[in-house]
Amino acid sequence: MKDIFTSQNSTVDVNMLSNLFSSLKINSVVIKNRLMVPAMVTNLCTDEGMATEAFIAYHETKAHGGWGLILTENYAIAPEGRGYRNVPGLWSEEQAASHQALTERVHKYEGVVLFAQIYHCGRQTRHDLNGGYQPVSASPIPCPFCKEIPKELSQSEIEDIIVKFSRAAKRAKDIGFDGIEIHGGHGYLIAQFMSAYSNKRTDRYGGNLINRMRFPLEVIEVIRKEVGNDFPICFRISADEKLPGSRSIEETMIIAEILEKHGVDALNVSVGAYGTPVVVAPMQYPQGWIVEYAEKIKRAVNIPVITVNRIVDPLMADQIIRLGRADIVAMGRASLADPDLPRKAMAGKLDEIRNCIGCIVCDASLVRDTQIRCSVNPTLAYESEGQPVAAAKPKKVVVIGGGPAGLEVSRVAAARGHNVLLYEKSDRLGGDFAVAAFPPYKGGLASFISWQRAQCEKSGVEIILNTEVTPDLIKENLADILIVATGAEPLIPDIPGIRLSHVKYAKDVLLGTDTNERIVVLGGGSVGVETACFLGMQGKNLSVVEVREGFSLEEDARIREQNYKLMNELGIKQFPNTKAVEITTTGIILETRGQRFFKRADTVVLATGYRSDDTLFKELKGLCSEIHKAGNTECVGNLIEAVRSGYCLGASI
Repeated sequence: MKDIFTSQNSTVDVNMLSNLFSSLKINSVVIKNRLMVPAMVTNLCTDEGMATEAFIAYHETKAHGGWGLILTENYAIAPEGRGYRNVPGLWSEEQAASHQALTERVHKYEGVVLFAQIYHCGRQTRHDLNGGYQPVSASPIPCPFCKEIPKELSQSEIEDIIVKFSRAAKRAKDIGFDGIEIHGGHGYLIAQFMSAYSNKRTDRYGGNLINRMRFPLEVIEVIRKEVGNDFPICFRISADEKLPGSRSIEETMIIAEILEKHGVDALNVSVGAYGTPVVVAPMQYPQGWIVEYAEKIKRAVNIPVITVNRIVDPLMADQIIRLGRADIVAMGRASLADPDLPRKAMAGKLDEIRNCIGCIVCDASLVRDTQIRCSVNPTLAYESEGQPVAAAKPKKVVVIGGGPAGLEVSRVAAARGHNVLLYEKSDRLGGDFAVAAFPPYKGGLASFISWQRAQCEKSGVEIILNTEVTPDLIKENLADILIVATGAEPLIPDIPGIRLSHVKYAKDVLLGTDTNERIVVLGGGSVGVETACFLGMQGKNLSVVEVREGFSLEEDARIREQNYKLMNELGIKQFPNTKAVEITTTGIILETRGQRFFKRADTVVLATGYRSDDTLFKELKGLCSEIHKAGNTECVGNLIEAVRSGYCLGASI
């Protein structure tokens, strides 16, 4: 069998990606490769829909990275059509100049094609997000997520919205966009008319499929008249809305044929709507989980078909193209994690790509109405700050702690030219985050630590494992700058019996510490639940105890739902609103709602949280003229905060 690796530095034979890096035409526009950045809300514009420098720099970074087709997030055609407060807008000529700056900056990069996605969110908004307007829809049925009752659109109001779509499309063309994408998916206004799930009208816009298609087809018709025949029009569609009484793939395949016949040049195939359990899939879902929908639609039409959603590997993307399952692969969250993915893949350097880990922090941040963020890419939404500059004078930097924060500060400082020495007291890098990859579905988390390690080694960081740093060691290795990134330590509750020998820490259990058959996990946050599921997969008898009313409460609802599902499948007993009173040699005394009971247990696993530990920082403070904390040594947080902390420190020293 031929080895796919071509040299000692583990670069991949670029011939394996030849399909991915072939060109394709959408209408009159040539796309230089099959890699696309799909529309993803960033919340980086002003509340008047103007482009900011942060918004422009975000897209410019993607253009520099080599993506063939970049779609902006959804440009609202009217202020009341916004689903988020800070999305871009094309409802006014006053907005045009700021967005023309975007097209001009992106087009400085050879061959990059930029489409504007345009939309009206319909009922999928709230008055506090869209400027105080009542939402509108095909029928006066509230969105299950946003919950406000929408106004049913009249004939004249429908005609007005159609005109607004055409004007927004014309503005997009006039300011330099290469094409547009009409958002007809994810339950937005056009989708609301297309689906019997949300359209209960009995006039010419409701009832049978032809009537339900009237509104989107009228939108397409007026846009085509405005932009001309050679301007690409793409259409985003949910192949299956995955809601009771909603549209399935069978009806969508018919719709796809109708759209092609009425002048649509490409179809971007997704799933879901607001209220669907999953649209943006977390790590519990397999990669490429909805490619089959694009494959079915591709059999029904002759125009290019785009597939999307949790595709992070260029090898998988190439195979999708090679097998004819789709024509373009949109890698949204992969582009957030590493905007340089195409450039690295084209060079065959797949091992240098910083992979998306599927944590969906990017999407969850938008639900909280904040700007987009990424756990593994600390520069996302900060692209306008520029790249770290070379150090004016290289210094000796000693970093203590090989977790995500310590690795990140080492990586960035070394890349800037500093001489970096990293100490880690254990036999592996990654700290507590390395252990986070052990529970079910979370194996992909290891890729980030692996990437950090490889980048540190590439930049010349000297890594020393199995070494506990003491003041004497620092005195022997004097540094110009000392960084303490030793992380946090387990929080041990004040419970009688907590020090008994059969009480174990979750981290140690995940790393292989023996447990007996009957196990009680104290703590029902994400660590406790995931540890329980890890042990449950081994056939253990598990119970999880949590003082709060539910489990994994700090997680996004989609991840929390998957955790509950797995706990139930594994038969893990759940005790919410329950506290531990005492641990004995044979079990644990618990209390819920004032009632105490005894639970037998051979092993008790502690997953009761962490507290920052700056003990070593205090011991070393007088030994170096410049000393800093990084990551959880400063305050207990999560991966996104640890990585951002390490990055900023590495960029500043």
